[in-house]
Amino acid sequence: MNGKNRKDLSPGITVDIVLKADQKTGKLTRGVVKDILTNSGTHPHGIKVRLTDGQVGRVQHIHPK
Repeated sequence: MNGKNRKDLSPGITVDIVLKADQKTGKLTRGVVKDILTNSGTHPHGIKVRLTDGQVGRVQHIHPK
């Protein structure tokens, strides 16, 4: 699943995000969602989340449980 729909996300799931600093390279960071920061239902570049380690980025891929 891609991370463009807010309804697909919930705290505690594992995702790959792209950090602001890594947007040009596309380097992904894996982590567990702590907070969902985007209020709208969808976003073309991915829903913005905060991981449990405090990093913030846009979801690119959601890992199945």
